[in-house]
Order: sequence, then structure tokens, then C-alpha cells
Amino acid sequence: MSSLDGPEHTPVPPPILNPAGGANQVRVRAYNERLVLSLVRLYGALSKADIARRSGLSAQTVSVIMRVLEKEGLLSRGAPVRGRVGQPSIPMHLNPDAVYSFGLKMGRRSADLVLMDFVGRIRMQLHQTYAYPLPHEILAFVTAGIEEIESRLDDKQRGRIAGLGIAAPFELWNWAEEVGAPPGAMEVWRDVDLQADIAARVSHPVFLQNDATSACGAELVFGVGPSYPDFVYFFIGSFIGGGIVLNSAIFSGRTGTAGAIGPLPVRDRNGETKQLLEIASIFVLENMLRERGIDPEPLWYSADDWVDFGEPMEIWIQDSAKALAQAIVAAASIVDFSAAVIDGGFPHWVRSRVVQATIDEAAKLDLQGVVMPEIIEGAVGAQARAIGGASLPIFARYLTDQNVLFKEVDHAEGT
Repeated sequence: MSSLDGPEHTPVPPPILNPAGGANQVRVRAYNERLVLSLVRLYGALSKADIARRSGLSAQTVSVIMRVLEKEGLLSRGAPVRGRVGQPSIPMHLNPDAVYSFGLKMGRRSADLVLMDFVGRIRMQLHQTYAYPLPHEILAFVTAGIEEIESRLDDKQRGRIAGLGIAAPFELWNWAEEVGAPPGAMEVWRDVDLQADIAARVSHPVFLQNDATSACGAELVFGVGPSYPDFVYFFIGSFIGGGIVLNSAIFSGRTGTAGAIGPLPVRDRNGETKQLLEIASIFVLENMLRERGIDPEPLWYSADDWVDFGEPMEIWIQDSAKALAQAIVAAASIVDFSAAVIDGGFPHWVRSRVVQATIDEAAKLDLQGVVMPEIIEGAVGAQARAIGGASLPIFARYLTDQNVLFKEVDHAEGT
């Protein structure tokens, strides 16, 4: 359990963008308040004049909204910035302590419950491991965990909790054999409504999203997203998953499965065609360790505390990189992505090795006719799924959908 002064994610400076214009009608004031909060979140700190210019709202409307948001404690004043002429401008930024949100990451090997603040910092977290997830264990972990974390907050802080966002794999009963679950043990999930069952046990609004999509959303909002409007995202967990970002918004497709990169066909080191998840997933590393008589359970305890397992880890990294490189080339052949972002439930040094190996493997492929994206590391890290889950209640209540901010329309400047 961490304290209320937990780790902070280094913000990525956003590019100059043209957000969608706001509206001045009274009936959409709530929308304009969300727009102002979202602009301040995106750029870190903005003056009233900056907000009016970027939103297309009148200076008077912005002044009214800013006073309300400051009075409610959602915005805080920074130090005055003096220019060459005129009055100094006062940058406004989000008050980290104004809003909190719970995020639950439920994986096939472990679960994490985090308390996140308004700017995406994890303030507290709990972790539980298991051989495979069962509904009653997850429900007990969530309810007891929320009670424990709330016991460490005062009444004012508890009143600022926006809700609980769940990031979980869909169709958990699939690939049960790969994680070593007994035959039929995971079938119980077919009849479970996780969102409804948790909502019946907690006093907060509950939201649910696929875990890989949540991780992709966290990268879009808190990671490299502001610098890359279009990217394909890979998150290596027990099973690899991913997402697609187009025009600075998650693209989920007709059925919501766009970006489910796990089933992509790739060739392994022997030239056999397999699904990407059969090569570039942590469960593959687990099996390699077991075959060599090495206990893989330390992989589950903490994503930040892996040890270097030597030869089997290097083989896994190289195999994963070969498969990832093929997947990236395939994705780039269809969509002109600006980046391919790779992250996972492991330490930053493992991520760095995977990304560099993928860059090296991509250079060996036939790239004629392919405009390759930049292959980069994710900036959010191992807790991306939990952070993405915790973002759901905050966006639902306080912020606009991400793509609203990036539409290339600027009413103030007439473009």
C-alpha cells in the first residue's frame, strides 16, 4: 500500500492543437465546463485567455466558468506570469486532490486495485495474485480493498471519489488451458456479470472496459497520446492485447474488437504460423521457465520487481520481438500509423529490451511499399490497465471524450 504521495507520471508536452469550439448557450454550460477542464488537463496549465482562444468560447463565458471551477476546488491558480505588456496572466491547473477514482485491473494471474487522483497519479494500491481468477475471489478483493483504502481517507476525501472503473479481459473462459486452469474451472465466468455484481456491493458508480482497451486509453490520455494522433498499441500481459488510436481517439470498430491484436497471424522462429498471443505473451515466458525448472511465480508478485531470468528471458524477448515486428508491419500496411507503442506488465528495463529488439527485427523485414511507424516505448507502464480503468469515472463525470479536444476546428481563429 502506498501513501497519498504516490508515484507521478511524467507528463508528455502536447502539441499545439485546434480543439473543437465550445457553445455559449446556458443549456450546454456543463459541457463547456467539461471542455475547460479537459483543455487544462491536456495542456497542464492555461490562462483564461489561452482557454478562450483554444475553445472558441467568449472571454466572458470563460471567466464565469473558471470562477465556478475554482470555487468548487477543481482548478487551482498558479504563479502569475508577467509578459512585456499588460497585466500578468494567471495559469490555472487541475487540483490533483479535487477528484479521486478507483481502478480495478483484473488479469489472469493477478488483480490490482488503485486509487487515482485527478491528474492520473496513483495514490494507493493493493495487489493480489492467484493461479487463475475466480469470481468470488475477485468480489472479495474489490469490496475489502475499497473498504481498506477508504479507511485511510478522511470524510472530505471519500466524498471526492467519482466511482470505480474495471479493466478486465473479456471471455475469460477462453485460453484457460494456457494459464494452467483445471478443465472447466473458468467456465463459471460465462454466467457472471462482473460490473453488476460489483455494483451491488459498493456505493460508487461502476464502469467496465476491456483491459487492453483501458491500457490503450491510459496511454492516449496520460502517456504519448498527445504527441501521436494515430498509433497502434501493444500491451504484453499474461496474454498480449492492444488497441488502435485514430485522430486522437480510440477506434473500437463495429463490434468493439478493433485492435484486438492477439489473434494476428505471425510466423515463429521455425517458420510456423501462430497467433501473436501464442508467442508474445507472458504466459509463454512462464512455460519456458517451468520447462527449465525455474519457478515463474515471481512474475506475478510485482510487475516492477522482475529479476533477469537469463537465457529463457532473452529467448522470449527475441521471439516476441520477431512476432511484434511482423504485427507492426501488417498494421502499417493497412493504416498509416505515426507510432507503434509497446508496453506491458513488466519493469521498464524489460520494456526497453523488447522495444529495441523489435526495432532490430523490423529492420530485417521486407519493408518495400510500407511506411513504418516509429516504434516506441509506452510512457504509462505496468499499471496502464488500472489507470485506464480509473479514468472511466473521471471522464464520465468531469471531462469530455478525448477526440473532442483534437478535432481540427478552431472557431476563435476561423480556420
